[in-house]
Amino acid sequence: MKTDKELKDLVKQKYAEIALQDKNENMASCCGSGDCSTEVYNIMSDSYDSIDGYNQDADLGLGCGLPTEYALIKKGDTVLDLGSGAGNDCFVARAQTSEKGRVIGVDFTPIMIEKARENADKRGLNNVEFRLGDIENLPVTSNTIDVVVSNCVLNLVPNKKRVFQEILRVLKPGGHFSISDIVLIGNLPLSLIQQAEMYAGCVSGAIQKETYLDLIKVSGFTDIVIQKEKPIIIPDDILKNYLNDEALTLFKNSNTGIFSVTVFAKKPNICTPDNGCC
Repeated sequence: MKTDKELKDLVKQKYAEIALQDKNENMASCCGSGDCSTEVYNIMSDSYDSIDGYNQDADLGLGCGLPTEYALIKKGDTVLDLGSGAGNDCFVARAQTSEKGRVIGVDFTPIMIEKARENADKRGLNNVEFRLGDIENLPVTSNTIDVVVSNCVLNLVPNKKRVFQEILRVLKPGGHFSISDIVLIGNLPLSLIQQAEMYAGCVSGAIQKETYLDLIKVSGFTDIVIQKEKPIIIPDDILKNYLNDEALTLFKNSNTGIFSVTVFAKKPNICTPDNGCC
């Protein structure tokens, strides 16, 4: 089994490659893993086409939801995007918070930060910034963020509990998050879990839905709500890279499910040592 550092290095390497891939290739695979399907298109991503602030140049087709659509961002808010990639969700968030607010994107892949900064410069947005950093140790001051968003990123992080603790730390009391992510119901076949490509492609890094929600609760958040849930159907032509015919049939006939969920939760509106503001 790979160590946390080895998994992070794998994701960093893979997403540096993904940054140079065509969007269509990313959207026909599992979060840009490279295992593209000829059977279906747009395996995980939702369409941003009708959303204010969307710009195709910044969309690498790596998401699994529309967290900004559910994030209740108000004008003047300070918004933080975890795993900001080329800046797509940051620019949508900026349209919602307006020039009165501020948007910060954090990503640990240097080429993604470079692409995002170029995209921000093209748009002349002086209240959107991108910081190189690990979302397990956010380069953000405590109690300064109104809204946290993230799109298909936490499933790639080995220590998800640590990320939720960091989100709690940086949010202001009463602040909230809306996060889209991949979760499981039931256990994936071992051959899928062991594949590096599938880890970098979101699926084998995902955890059980109930475990995911429990991590949010034990981290100190309240008002936890699943805002959207949809099944992710991985096409046979991708699964056959990892499963033989017998294993594929067993998997498809099992109760195992892969889902995209968008989850909302609040930081309590009081200062205590537990929620990071005392």
